Amino acid sequence: MVIPTYNEAERILPTLGAMAVIVSGLGYRWELIVSDDGSKDGTADLVEGLGWKNLRVVRHANTGKGGAVQRGVLASKGQRVLFADADNSTPIEELPRLMGKLDEGYDLAVGSRVGEGASEENKSALRKLVSWGLRFVARALSGVAVRDTQCGFKLFGPRASRLFQLQKMQGFSFDLELLYLAHKFGYQVAEIPVRWFDAPGSKVNSVQDSVKFLKDIFALRQLDRQGAYQRGS
Repeated sequence: MVIPTYNEAERILPTLGAMAVIVSGLGYRWELIVSDDGSKDGTADLVEGLGWKNLRVVRHANTGKGGAVQRGVLASKGQRVLFADADNSTPIEELPRLMGKLDEGYDLAVGSRVGEGASEENKSALRKLVSWGLRFVARALSGVAVRDTQCGFKLFGPRASRLFQLQKMQGFSFDLELLYLAHKFGYQVAEIPVRWFDAPGSKVNSVQDSVKFLKDIFALRQLDRQGAYQRGS
């Protein structure tokens, strides 16, 4: 499991505790990687101070969430890699449903805040409206069939984990880039409705991140036309 962090000292410990308890109870062999994106509040030191045997911290300069996830996944030794947000907004109890899809032969299973069985709690009307608009535009312009590309709860199997070697985007839009590549290479993707809670302290800026996201969709298509996404590169 990979958790990207940036100044998460106030809420990372409950998330780590929940993940360790739940995953241990499920009987999986696991490692937990906190990929710290240049935190200035002592997040990395706090996590390392726990001294857990199967917990590692990957430290790097600040590049953005996408860069943090990428470094964490590339450092992982597992055959399956989950990345999840530091606020545990999608509870780790949803993991078995994603694991089941990989057992069925899917390459990638993604949590989704839309569809029957999904729920969103504590989300403002503005963020709901912006999210709906971005989902519509992303599907129309990228060709990605997944309805919710940005939910921070995704499980990658062995083949899909290689997509991180091709990842170029370091910020908010990296999820869409990975799903675009999965579509490009014909990987099987399962979209699983999950519970999601908009935890206090979110670093998402609805307006600024939306503008950047739209720009990144066009940048993504341009990179593909220029041959940036070649398997084995």
